[in-house]
Amino acid sequence: MAALISLSNPPPLHFLPSPFKGSVKNLKPNPCHFQSFKLHHNIRQTRPLILLNQAAATSPPAFAAAPSSSDRFRLDNLGPQRGSRKKAKRKGRGISAGQGGSCGFGMRGQKSRSGPGVRKGFEGGQMPLYRRIPKLKGIAGGMHAGLPKYVPVNLKDIETAGFQEGEEVSLETLKKKGLINPSGRERRLPLKVLGEGELSVKLNIKARAFSASAKEKLEAAGCSLTELPGRKKWVKPSVAKNIARADEYFAKKRAAAAAAAATSEPASA
Repeated sequence: MAALISLSNPPPLHFLPSPFKGSVKNLKPNPCHFQSFKLHHNIRQTRPLILLNQAAATSPPAFAAAPSSSDRFRLDNLGPQRGSRKKAKRKGRGISAGQGGSCGFGMRGQKSRSGPGVRKGFEGGQMPLYRRIPKLKGIAGGMHAGLPKYVPVNLKDIETAGFQEGEEVSLETLKKKGLINPSGRERRLPLKVLGEGELSVKLNIKARAFSASAKEKLEAAGCSLTELPGRKKWVKPSVAKNIARADEYFAKKRAAAAAAAATSEPASA
């Protein structure tokens, strides 16, 4: 950009009102001497590489658009995002690796050797903490024996539920009446009848278990009790075979004892 100002023949000046108090006649033209210079803008602009086949090179397609200024994916610029990959820490490669000569594992001992090390909670052979502290009984101490095995219901609850004489009382009917509402783990538990309260209606009660007092009160009230079988525990086929053989053996033995007792009774009479 070059600019040369020449004021040899200045045009007539028309000054606006200003606070200048001097004489305009004393003003002389003072040309400014600026050296002309040029700005060279040498910036290489990379253009995307466009591959065209020979047929396309001879006759360019009508839909070919002008290449955009943004970089396109090519084989030489493919790679992961910046910062998404990180080099693994190289431990045990000497002091120059950045973690010291022993790289934070100490000089000797089991924890400085290669291999699995020691298990969690191990204190070198002394009594560990999880064995030193006292334990609570049942479920509070983490024992499976403390978990409930039945959904309990008392006789007084059955009495207030409004069952009519001869109706069936089971886990499903108690749910429909809203007497019990098991949730979570209790949904898979069977029903057990407890003996708190009294029952004055004859009902057909089906449950997995009855307490001794409940069974006595229900039999006195004339109710029919049906004890449902439980779910059999899974055993290995070989163990199941031995159990079946043992049951068969003891069944034959009981039958022989009953036959001997039956034959001895007429003789004694």
